[in-house]
Amino acid sequence: MTIFQETMYQGHAQALTVEETLYQGRTDYQDVLIFRNETFGNVMALDGVVQLTDLDNHVYHEMMAHVPLTAHGAAKDVLIIGGGDGGTPKEVLKHPVDHAVLVEIDPQVIELSKRYFPAVSAGAFDDPRVSVRIEDGLKYVANADRQFDVIIIDSTDPVGPGEALFSDAFYANCRALLRAGGLMVLQSGTPFFRPADLDRICRRLGVHFGAAKPFLAPVPTYAHGQLALIAAGPSAAALCPPLATLDERFAPINSRLRYYSPQVHHAAFTLAPALRNSVTAEGSH
Repeated sequence: MTIFQETMYQGHAQALTVEETLYQGRTDYQDVLIFRNETFGNVMALDGVVQLTDLDNHVYHEMMAHVPLTAHGAAKDVLIIGGGDGGTPKEVLKHPVDHAVLVEIDPQVIELSKRYFPAVSAGAFDDPRVSVRIEDGLKYVANADRQFDVIIIDSTDPVGPGEALFSDAFYANCRALLRAGGLMVLQSGTPFFRPADLDRICRRLGVHFGAAKPFLAPVPTYAHGQLALIAAGPSAAALCPPLATLDERFAPINSRLRYYSPQVHHAAFTLAPALRNSVTAEGSH
């Protein structure tokens, strides 16, 4: 039996059985492996790191999209950096947005995702509200001439090719693209292995946005099964409004989701003491 083994952190690895290799190759930017696993269904790994599976991708995508959009409550224009699998725009379109711009550097990720993970995007790329730009997200935010209510950074981890999307210059440019009251969300890797990185990113975001708070999502195929995301905005209260407010905003789409809810929204921002103590003031400034 063939085994795929992911090794991201010293002293730790995870292994998935490969029932069938569906695609293996290299794009202009990264190595891509797509295979079938008995438990998780189709699995996509980029540069040897699992990014997407049929079984658990909805947790990540729902938290990435619905936390900022429900917290904002009135977003009309959304920018997505990365997200070539189409899962984040699919979730964004469940809200009454007017326009979503998706900026993806690697067009082959989009095409392979459409082919091997059609349910992840579920037609989002064909929705007239979605505009796809094939370019470097770093350059897009530096030169964009329009503003947004919510920005979602659906990138790889803060190492290698994705590292530039965790820089001060990138954060400053994103902040400049947001309208008053605008919010941004990004993923920041696995907090169990990288608590110092989580603290560093929160500090940087707090300087540029006013407040930044981490929240968690359980994704079994990510290292340690837990993913840290960070929400940034003008105040901590804007990132996690009262439960009654979230309930009212979320009611129209309540039956269309599998993981996110206003209660989960609140719970996700509640960190265990060990993690909370390692993130200075929870990144709020």
